[in-house]
Order: sequence, then structure tokens, then C-alpha cells
Amino acid sequence: MTAAGHPDDGEPGPRPQYSSGYYGAFVRDPDGNSVEAVHHDEPRGGENRLDHLWIRVRDLVETRFFYETVVPIVGLRVRDGAAANRFHVAGSDRSFALVRESPATENVHLAFPAPDRATVDAFHAAAVEAGFRDNGAPGERPEYHVGYYGAYVLDPDGNNVEAVFHDRGGG
Repeated sequence: MTAAGHPDDGEPGPRPQYSSGYYGAFVRDPDGNSVEAVHHDEPRGGENRLDHLWIRVRDLVETRFFYETVVPIVGLRVRDGAAANRFHVAGSDRSFALVRESPATENVHLAFPAPDRATVDAFHAAAVEAGFRDNGAPGERPEYHVGYYGAYVLDPDGNNVEAVFHDRGGG
């Protein structure tokens, strides 16, 4: 990637601060986002094609409050990161990190699966009641597919965060 002109953001090498068998290398994409290739000595289960994701945020406290408000509704949890400048949103076997770093990541759309329409409704209601901005009330979105039921809210940095139920039966 660096030979193709992408700026180096961390030469290949071990990253023991993450785990003993972690080996990675970083480059920056044209928007300044850090992109990493990573190898783990121990295989990870499942069909995981995305090892991890970091989203840069302006205000870690406000962002953490947002995620603590909405992600438990869709079965996830917020947990502390390895450093004071980040936290993770985690499920049973996957997570992503929110990191206080400039510039803040922009124009992200995150969609969390919901088991039913009531969960989508509760996700949206909790966010709006906590003072976060509505970006699309719960409802059918037939332009995506029959039975697509979603709701959208904006996180503190203006990223679109969604809960979606895919009712493939259409009702």
C-alpha cells in the first residue's frame, strides 16, 4: 500500500499492546482514516472478515453516553478500552472501538440488527428521549426490501446509527 502512495501509519510489526500474537501494519486512506492489515497467531472462529473498526470521535464522554443509551437495546454492551482515549461496543464475539482522536470520522452509517419491530421502536425512542437527534422514525423502508423495518438517529458526531429488523416474511 505504501508503494502505491498511501501514507505509512505504522510499519509492519508485532503489537504486544493488543495481544501477544498480534502482528499488524497501518496505512492512511485518502480521507486520513487508518487502515490495517492484521495477523493473529491464534485463529479466530467464525466467518469474520472484519477484524476491527475504530471510529474517531470529538467527545468521548458524550459518545459513550449515546452508545450506552442505544446498544443494550440491540443486545450489545459498552466496555472500556485498553487506553483512556477509547471504549468498545461489543457483542459475543465482535467489537468496534470509539476513539477520541482528531479529526472525527464523518459520514459513517452503522446498522445494528434487531430481532423484531419492537426493538427498533425502543432503540429510536431511547435515543430521542435522551436528547439525540432523530434521523428517521421507525417504519417500513420498502425501497430496501419488503419487510425492511428501520429507525435512524444521529450520534454526537452526526453519524447515522440505525436499528433494523429484516422481516423477510413481509409482516
